[in-house]
This record gives sequence, C-alpha cells and structure tokens, in this order.
Amino acid sequence: MAKTAAVGYRCTECGWRTLKWVGRCAECQAWGTVDEEGAAKGVHVVQAGATSAPAIPIGQVKADVAIARTTGIGELDRVLGGGLVPGAVVLLAGEPGIGKSTLLLEAAAKLADRETVLYVTGEESASQVRLRADRIGALRDRLYLAAETELAALVTHVEKVQPRLLVVDSVQTIGSAQATGVPGGVTQVREVAANLVRLAKERDMSTVLVGHVTKEGSIAGPRTLEHLVDVVLNFEGDRHSRLRLVRAVKNRFGPTDEVGCFDLHERGIEGISDPTGLFVSHRTKPVPGTCVTVTVEGTRPLPAEVQALVARTEAQQPRRTSSGLDTYRVQLILAVLERRLNAKLGGCDVFTATVGGIKLADPAVDLAVMLAVASAAGDRALPAGMIALGEVGLAGELRPVRDVRRRLTEAARLGFTRALVPKGSLDEGTRRPGGRQQQRSLVPVGPTQFAPGFEVVEAENVWDALTHVT
Repeated sequence: MAKTAAVGYRCTECGWRTLKWVGRCAECQAWGTVDEEGAAKGVHVVQAGATSAPAIPIGQVKADVAIARTTGIGELDRVLGGGLVPGAVVLLAGEPGIGKSTLLLEAAAKLADRETVLYVTGEESASQVRLRADRIGALRDRLYLAAETELAALVTHVEKVQPRLLVVDSVQTIGSAQATGVPGGVTQVREVAANLVRLAKERDMSTVLVGHVTKEGSIAGPRTLEHLVDVVLNFEGDRHSRLRLVRAVKNRFGPTDEVGCFDLHERGIEGISDPTGLFVSHRTKPVPGTCVTVTVEGTRPLPAEVQALVARTEAQQPRRTSSGLDTYRVQLILAVLERRLNAKLGGCDVFTATVGGIKLADPAVDLAVMLAVASAAGDRALPAGMIALGEVGLAGELRPVRDVRRRLTEAARLGFTRALVPKGSLDEGTRRPGGRQQQRSLVPVGPTQFAPGFEVVEAENVWDALTHVT
C-alpha cells in the first residue's frame, strides 16, 4: 500500500520548514509567512522554450528608453535619482495620514501636463479623491481616476487608458481572484505586486505603489514585495508637524542616501529646496543640554540640533529615552562618558532628542550627543555659535568622518563661528599652518577658507573635546 505524502509548511520569507502550521516563523520572526507546501519532489527537467527577444551584445541595447523624466517636484526627483524611469516600479511606504496620497496626487497632476496618468484608489471613493484634487489644484484633463479593488478591473483600466504613469493607492487594498486569502494578506500582496511589475515592464509604464507599514515601522506584507520593485521610498514625519521627509531605502537607478524635504499644508505639499534651519532651535541665549552638529544626507549638509536632559531619579532602573537618535548608539556614548570622563549618570534619567523630528543615523553626531549630555549633567551651556561633529570610539578617541569640509562650509554660511572636529579631519596644510607639527592633542586651526573668523579646533579624544568647551 502506497504511503501518503507528508504535508509540511514553509516560510515564504526565509525558507524555514515545520511539520505543523504556526503563525510566526521561528527563524526570521515574521508573522503570517508560513504556508502549506506538498512533499518534496524530484527536480523537473525544463525543456527549451520560446524567448521574448534574442540576446544581443550589451553595447547594442538601447538606453534612451530608460532615461528618467522629471516629476515636476524637485525634492522627489532628488530622491528618485532624477525622476521616474519608464518601466520602473516604485514603492512608497509611510504611516497613515502622513501625506502619501497628497504627494502622489500632486506629482500625478504635474506629469499629466505632459502625458497620460492613471490614478487607481482602493482606499477612498472617486469623489473623495476629487475633493482633495480640488483643494490642492490637481485637476488635469489627462489625469484619469478609478476606484477599484480588483486586479482584473485594474488591468482593464490600464488597457483602455494606456497611461505612461500608474499610481495604485494602495497595493494592500487590491485583490486577485487567482490567489487565496483576503486583500492585504501575504499571498494576495505577492500575487498583485508580481502582476503589476510584469505589467509595468511589458508596457514601459512607470508604476508607483503605495504601501502600508506595521506598528514597528516596517513595510507590511511579504519581504519579497521590496525585492520585486525597483525603488523603495519611506515617507517620514511627525503627524503634528508640517515637515515631511522622503528617504530612499532601495534604488536601482540612483543613490540611496538622499533625502527629500517637504512642507505639508492645507493647500497641498511642496518641496523645500533649502531646509537649513528647520532642525535647529532659534534662541538668543545658549541653553544647557543643547549642541548643534551637521549631518550629511546624500549630497546635502543639514545642520541639526541635539538636545539632552539629565534628571536625578530614585528609581532602581534609570530611564534612557531617545527620539530621533539610535538608542543603542546613545547608550554607548553614555557608557563612554561614565567610564572615560567619570560622569555620574547611574542615578539619573537621561533623555535625548533631535529638533524638528529628523532622524539622525550619521556617526558624526556622536560628539554632539556626548557634549549635550555632559552640558545637561553639569548644567552649563556650551559656547554660543559652536558646532561639533565626530565619531566617538569605545576607548574615548574621536574618529574623523566624511565630508568635513562640506559640513564646515555650511556651518560657516549659517553664521556659526567655531567648530570642534576630530584630529586629522582636515588636510595637513590647513590643519597646521606653516607646516609646523603641534605637540598638543588640541589643535586650533584658526581662521580658514570657510569664512572670516571661523575657528576650527581639532581634538584627539573626548577629554580634550570637553576641556575645550568648558
């Protein structure tokens, strides 16, 4: 009597297998990715089949069809790497109410001045989108609107309208009759995304998909969704603020370290070409616990302010809270402060944050965080007009960071008068005027080409840096 083939379950994300179904993968910890699979089968021999086009030397492939075209929004073009590429699929993810639909509707309206655009909404009715278009001035003759939640109906609209740009808001609301599960599930999202990618490549049609995010901030759905698309953008910002940031997580046509700044208001959303000053508090007198640094996002230097608050507590476990900063990086800096500078932080709550809602992951902000915490612990304000940048090591040393001259040039342009940087950050000729070697670990560079009277001081370690500011 033949044995019945065993039935198992496999994670679609990492390939982990189990004999019984579970809601969460034990290997990658992803939820809802374990699907049933049949017994292992032998390898099938695939016969040669027809090809869509013959293979040709790469030098003979026409590249003009893949040239990016502008969206009409400069900040969005900056993040995309120049604009939308024909046939490219872009995934834009963000929290609810952050402004994704407003941004895409405005971009679609600007592109509709030159070409046909189809906007498919699955979350709102057509009349609701029309009201938003009236408010932001996005009414165009070649901007077509359809409210659909079925993939087959969406494909029918594409065949009738023949758009050059397709916007789907959102991919989690579209369902396919060919896949099991409900719209938004792992199987459905994977099926819908694969068909939309195929449709975009066949028609050289730029496609923008709106994606939901989980409560942890990651993109909802299978991880394969991010692998299928060409560009992944994250829309960030505080819902109580007008400032919005768009970052590229993946980009096959451009850099992934650029950031676009936008101002969301009642008349729509517009790019901010010069966001300088948005992330720095404007006050007349220095305040303890604050320090300004300059981060680099792609090719753009952005001054940002780090704030810290140190307060005594009777709790057994003092709190360590961060907003806009890497929590683990802040804990590392606090450990260096306690061990190398003998700071007494064991009985204190330490709160650190950035101004304006910006998220700083640049190692160059380490020194600013350290000085802000030290200033708050000692209740002494840092010198006015000073910026600090540098990476802090576990041994207390300061490490140079990239693009120091670009950062200092921007700081000098904004009116800052002095900068504290790691030793070796500048060229030898500029660091030591006259070519003379300085024996001190703290090297004042003096006025430089950045601006008249702009002073740059180099410190070798955290002790020298703290000595300079106090």
